Amino acid sequence: MLDLPEIYAEHIHRWLPELLYYSLTTLKIGVFSFILAIAVGVFFALCRISRNAFIRAFAVGYIEIARGLPIVVMLYIVYFVPPQLFPGLDWSWFTDFSGAVLGLGLHGGAILAEVFRSGIEALHKGQREAALALGMTPAKAMTYIILPQATRIVLPPVANYAIGLLKDTSLCTLIGVNEIMNGAKSIAFADYQPMAVFVLVAGIYFAMSYPLSLAVRAMERRLSISR
Repeated sequence: MLDLPEIYAEHIHRWLPELLYYSLTTLKIGVFSFILAIAVGVFFALCRISRNAFIRAFAVGYIEIARGLPIVVMLYIVYFVPPQLFPGLDWSWFTDFSGAVLGLGLHGGAILAEVFRSGIEALHKGQREAALALGMTPAKAMTYIILPQATRIVLPPVANYAIGLLKDTSLCTLIGVNEIMNGAKSIAFADYQPMAVFVLVAGIYFAMSYPLSLAVRAMERRLSISR
């Protein structure tokens, strides 16, 4: 029978600092890809509700294709395809970390685009019409009237997406990123203790994601009370 306390007593002083070091990469990927996903999501949400049929079709095409792809496939496409298509360019700047952030951000942007679109369309159209009647341009009405209120609506689902994204960063090990799962595999193979290592990794993921879960619950309670 596996004696986890004994194994941890022997190895935890080496494993934990190394895994925490790798977890910093996991957090950085999560933060940067989340920021990119929000930017991409807002852009395509606005394109999705545009009055221009071509822009709407472009947004729908991107959203449906990106949402239909598994995250792993998106990571492979983003990281491996561009250098193959344009071999004459200098790709030395394009690291596995960059590919991970770009792949997760583009995939997440398609998901958040629909979340943002739903939030915008949940508002009564009369608010936009009133803003235009007061002399605001459509861009100012969207920036100062619509988006601030839509943000309030979409905060809980966006926060839930952030929790899922943190766990999805584990897939980045497949393109060689030295995040926590990649580090855990190296430690497990070196010390022949895969179960003990991955139980510890599960605890680290829980420690990173549980505060976010608490924040989401608090946010949902606060929004429900204010309504």
